[in-house]
Amino acid sequence: MDKTTRADAGAARSAGRTRTRILAWDLTALVVIGVLLVGALWAASVVAYRGLYSPEAFVSRYLSLLSEGRAADALAVPGVAVDSTDLTAAGLPATASEALLRQAALAPLSDIEVESAVDEGDTVTVTVSYDAGPHRGTTSFTVERAGSIGLAPTWRFAASPLAVIDLSVRGSMQFSVNGFAIDKRQVLPEREDADPLADVPLLVFSPGLYSIAVDTAVSTSPGVAVLSDKPRAVIPVGLQTQPTPEFVAVVQDEVEKFLTECTTQQVLQPTGCPFGFMVQNRIVDAPTWSMTTQPTVALEPDGAGWKIPRTEATAHIRVDIRSIFDGSVREVDVDVPFFLTGAITMLPNGSASIQVSPAD
Repeated sequence: MDKTTRADAGAARSAGRTRTRILAWDLTALVVIGVLLVGALWAASVVAYRGLYSPEAFVSRYLSLLSEGRAADALAVPGVAVDSTDLTAAGLPATASEALLRQAALAPLSDIEVESAVDEGDTVTVTVSYDAGPHRGTTSFTVERAGSIGLAPTWRFAASPLAVIDLSVRGSMQFSVNGFAIDKRQVLPEREDADPLADVPLLVFSPGLYSIAVDTAVSTSPGVAVLSDKPRAVIPVGLQTQPTPEFVAVVQDEVEKFLTECTTQQVLQPTGCPFGFMVQNRIVDAPTWSMTTQPTVALEPDGAGWKIPRTEATAHIRVDIRSIFDGSVREVDVDVPFFLTGAITMLPNGSASIQVSPAD
């Protein structure tokens, strides 16, 4: 072999070694890229699971629907809706109304954060915090596996997150919740025959902030804010209304008309009236009555209606009295103070029945 041939053979061996090194680097690069791709896919799947398919994502989605006022969609989330059997099993009133499970009765939630998710085997307890109006609240939910979509799990509430506000409103058949108007006769099973004093059980979303108030022509009350932050809880709320100045003025006018009508009776004891006059002798002519001082009417709560507390007024009588002993005639021209009380019953058509009675 001459020198040229040996040089060519060496160059060939050197080129082979170079190609081997390049191939090795290429394979190493492919392995590294493959590992990176697998890692990226794994990281992406973890992010997707946490953001879309985890118990935390399921609960966050439910709260987002509430914060957006999408009550119908929130009610359609698996495990939210309940029937009377579910209510009874949860110790809730079976007749609880769904009137508040609507957009018009929802107040917004904000700053929703998942605090923790605790795997308890068959279920996961997810705790979230949020702002409901000026209140910072925390609620825990129990969720469970419902199935899967491909490899992704699906979830449902193991126990419904709904709660019940057990509302007692005295002095009004109407009230509003977050501005949504309700009449007791619309939501109680007895409808038009509903007891005005009956409690009204209302299903509500949890979490949720509910402001309850009365503002009618007859009665009013300050708003009461109720934070529903515990699923399946019964929240008792009592509301005592006060009469409006306009309603008091109407009652005042009606009482004055009634007493003025009483004065048209030309007898010593006007029938059905809270005043009268007693004599031991005979009267010469029919007496005449007038009102000297009308009562100043005030109203106090009385069960489902109102009452007029013991109130003073003054009538006036003019009558001539003949003595049965000597026949002499004496003119009586005097004020007759008296006390009255009254009961006001609200009728189904919204009018008021006022009954005035004498008071001791």
